[in-house]
Amino acid sequence: MEKIQTVEIEYFDPMETYTAHIQKSGDAWIGWMPDFPEIKCEENTQEELIKTIETKLHKVLKSEYDEWCKQVEKDLNAGKLDHILKQVDEDIRLGRCKDL
Repeated sequence: MEKIQTVEIEYFDPMETYTAHIQKSGDAWIGWMPDFPEIKCEENTQEELIKTIETKLHKVLKSEYDEWCKQVEKDLNAGKLDHILKQVDEDIRLGRCKDL
């Protein structure tokens, strides 16, 4: 096996960058993302590997976002965020907020 390389993968925005580790292993390339243990890949070329990692990263982040949205909606419906909404209403009423 050759030395492990790191590749920075931007997700929609240069401010949102993730690090992948890639390595030549025999005739193939292997890659993984330490922050996302479910992302492990093997491809024939480095370019294919990076594309596969990007695709899997997108799917994982999209799934996490969808789950987060479902949880927020569930919490809203259960009244768990009412205290926050009440505080926001008070801040608006007292002029503590300004238009962006």
